[in-house]
Amino acid sequence: MSERKTREPQYERCLDYWEERGPETMGIMTSQAWYDDPKRLTFTLARYKFVAKMFAGRRHVLEVGCADAFGTRIVVQEAQKVTATDFDPIFIEDVRKRTSDRWKFECRVHDMLGGPMPGDYDGVYALDVLEHIEPADEDRFVQNMIAPLERDGAIILGMPSLESQAYASPISKEGHVNCKTMPDFKAFVQKYFANVFMFSMNDEVVHTGYHKMAHYLFALGCGKR
Repeated sequence: MSERKTREPQYERCLDYWEERGPETMGIMTSQAWYDDPKRLTFTLARYKFVAKMFAGRRHVLEVGCADAFGTRIVVQEAQKVTATDFDPIFIEDVRKRTSDRWKFECRVHDMLGGPMPGDYDGVYALDVLEHIEPADEDRFVQNMIAPLERDGAIILGMPSLESQAYASPISKEGHVNCKTMPDFKAFVQKYFANVFMFSMNDEVVHTGYHKMAHYLFALGCGKR
């Protein structure tokens, strides 16, 4: 227990935590976002919350393209087990340095274009990833993503809408080669899932409003073909 006292006793727990564990640390990507555009981080975490609520109780969830995995902990809070992957070892090294004993998840280097992940999963998701995959490679990418997905499993894909790119900041749209409109996005996911449910997102709010005015799109697919 700290010898220092806060003016309100309910905050003693915060002080005890700080002195016992020190501050939690952000990752490579989230640190940059928090420095350059703090509000953008709230949008990112809201996307992870959507995934977490959709996959609550799932036995084993696979994240593809986790980057620094700062938001992955939100999914860990709801799913029974999470495995996170990224093709860049720099990010995975960073994630492993920051792993919390309380919010454990496995983290691996894996290039999804090179082949499927080992194991079996009842949920798989990729946020802000598909727009970085060349159109010529997108089918192979998703086929490898869902190869270890159980027949009754589900997928969530999230990406900026094509319409949003006219207004996106330069850093937000770097590397974007495959943004889609909602109709095209849905048609693409329907090649692999019998049931596809689409959602729009503006800032932190997920909704079913007019897709052409949405900054971000979600596709939730189930009924693997």
